[in-house]
Amino acid sequence: MKKIVIFASGSGTNAENIIKYFAAKKIGSVEAVFTNNPNAKVIERAKKYEIPTEVFSKTELFESKILQKINNIKPDLIVLAGFLLKFPENIIEAYPNKIINIHPALLPKYGGKGMYGMHIHRAIVGNKEKETGITIHFVNENYDEGNILFQKNVVLSGDETPEEVAEKIHELEQKYFPEIIEKLITNSL
Repeated sequence: MKKIVIFASGSGTNAENIIKYFAAKKIGSVEAVFTNNPNAKVIERAKKYEIPTEVFSKTELFESKILQKINNIKPDLIVLAGFLLKFPENIIEAYPNKIINIHPALLPKYGGKGMYGMHIHRAIVGNKEKETGITIHFVNENYDEGNILFQKNVVLSGDETPEEVAEKIHELEQKYFPEIIEKLITNSL
């Protein structure tokens, strides 16, 4: 059984979806959820499935303590699911090509520091983009610049609100993120 660790900062809908997906598949399991936000709803979601959680500060993330906790688990894959901090180089170096992120836009457009969530959807609507989508990519030392594993687009009519764009993106995330994780941990991607 492959081991998955999730890092999340917010509501945790993607994290919960991944937990449920692998609980049903029996090919992998989420071993822990790490968060930098003590008030994140992802904590409640993880506890519902009896997944251990680890809350840490930004300072602790860049110290060896978090890397040691990850090393104790020995994950096959680290998944960033709505994790908003830049990921530390010591963890990236320890787990090369074993850390992925999902981004709610078609990279390289709308990537980089500060480009997350509704900021992206407002920019897409404001720029009258004809399409948007999701990107699943490896994590490197720069925001949203790791090698792209998967992209899926959705066509926009031009009269969507940022909230409607967010809903379309959420549907793509819920469908494709667990599937791509499965392909990675079974080496079929």
